[in-house]
Amino acid sequence: MMKISTGAFALMLTALAAPAIAQDATIYRGGPILTMDGDTPQTVEAVVTKDGKIAFAGSEAEARQAAGPAPAVHDLNGATMLPGFIDAHSHFTAATMSAGGLDLRDKAHAGVTDIPALQAAIRDYAKSFPADRWIVVWQYDHETLAEKRHITRAELDAVAADRPIVVLHVSLHGAVANSAALKAAGIDDATPVPPGGIMLRDDAGKLNGVLLEKAMYLLFAKMPQPTAEQKLAALDAAQNAYFAEGYTHAQDGATQPPDIAFLTSPAARERLKIDLALLPFSTGLDALLADPAVKFGVYQDHVKLQGIKFVLDGSVQARTGYFTRDYQRGSPDGSHPWHGQPVLSEEEFCTQARKVHDRGWQIFAHANGDAAIDMAIRCFDALGIKAADDRRPIVIHSQFQRPDQLAAYKRIGVGPAYFSNHTWYWADVHRTNFPKEVVDFISPFRSARAAGLTPSNHSDYSVTPLDTRFMLWTSMARVSPTGVVSGPDERLGAYEALQALTTAPAWQVFEEKRKGRIKAGLLADFVVLDRNPLTTPVDGIKAIKVLETIKEGRSVWRAEK
Repeated sequence: MMKISTGAFALMLTALAAPAIAQDATIYRGGPILTMDGDTPQTVEAVVTKDGKIAFAGSEAEARQAAGPAPAVHDLNGATMLPGFIDAHSHFTAATMSAGGLDLRDKAHAGVTDIPALQAAIRDYAKSFPADRWIVVWQYDHETLAEKRHITRAELDAVAADRPIVVLHVSLHGAVANSAALKAAGIDDATPVPPGGIMLRDDAGKLNGVLLEKAMYLLFAKMPQPTAEQKLAALDAAQNAYFAEGYTHAQDGATQPPDIAFLTSPAARERLKIDLALLPFSTGLDALLADPAVKFGVYQDHVKLQGIKFVLDGSVQARTGYFTRDYQRGSPDGSHPWHGQPVLSEEEFCTQARKVHDRGWQIFAHANGDAAIDMAIRCFDALGIKAADDRRPIVIHSQFQRPDQLAAYKRIGVGPAYFSNHTWYWADVHRTNFPKEVVDFISPFRSARAAGLTPSNHSDYSVTPLDTRFMLWTSMARVSPTGVVSGPDERLGAYEALQALTTAPAWQVFEEKRKGRIKAGLLADFVVLDRNPLTTPVDGIKAIKVLETIKEGRSVWRAEK
């Protein structure tokens, strides 16, 4: 009788246990394949995909047996493959709109470091467009200007008084408008300040053009919007921007009714390759509740309504976040004392959140300051939400969380969507307003994990760039441009940092059984990197390059050679 070795016998059993896969199967092999399946790193030699899903992950010998005859072979050539990155929070529609304005993050505008340089950049940009066209400036941050203050209406009027100019704050929580833009929006010195809004004034009591939070909405409602045709033309570029960063799942974090209609339209759905989760803004809640055809959590092709987005406070770098302590530098106009204010009243939030909860929809609440986080916790408790209910309310940013609030998150089952990029972009600014121990607890990843929470990480694009490796680095280094480390004990290791871009955001949107890991039965969504993050020194993480992004077994983006 012929003897069969133990290894050969095991291989035969594997082949028998797994049904043969059709000839259109693909084998991925030739480099480290990090599955993200489990709390410790696990790698496999090969992955087999078919019909957009993972059919097998394991040894290369077993993969070749399982794949059947003549499979396609995708050789990684030493590169590292991971599950596709999942966007925990950004503004996808911003990618379809920001191309239509002056982007101050463009390297060509590196010299815009004071107000005269900003005026000159706007003046030069305006020359390229008809005189009746609005000029929209993106990525403006007054804290990066030498004057450390906002540009004013008068200074924008000096650029062009007869055409509307709107300068959008990088936080997307404020804007500065010139006189023509204010007039076009029907805003004047007598316009009442909406609850939850701020309208700054000059020494004479006249509007100086700075509109924050809900006051900004008055302006946005009147600004010209791209047509559906223009948005459709920009859609491919928008999703390619996400694919170029290794994302296979994106989020639109505050979707307005016109954008819901556009992104769920047959024309947009035909073009979308990336999975896109929409968070309708709470201002359109009643219309959604009144429509019996509206369904949440169900994909139409690649797009779905995920949950309702509430904004409880503003931006800490704009000094509109809501705190239990005062800002040392005072309010946006410098007045003291000032600890911010809610954008929504607690009563209004609780009332609306109950409607969402009763319908069975997921709740997403933007809360930066600890007082806003307190509001969210009190309302979740009032709704009776407990972790055992598995409702997974998400508190977006949870930026200046106090240590005592972690236990409440655990009790309720909150998923904190943290924002590690703040430790680079604004930690130095935050230290001018709050004590060291407060700033050191920005996005407390390690404390949250120790408390049993599932924290994700995000870019909040267009607030910070769509750069997944930079996000990995900021969560691992937590250093500012001046070299100050914010909370060294909250720094993540490489694997934990990757979990915050894969398994954690998948869990937060109830898709952990569909994506975020490389495992049989899940979607064949992958990103291929030129280096393995687990073996790359921290200082080299942000230099890692995305080589390819694969969505449901199809290559959707490749780096140019």
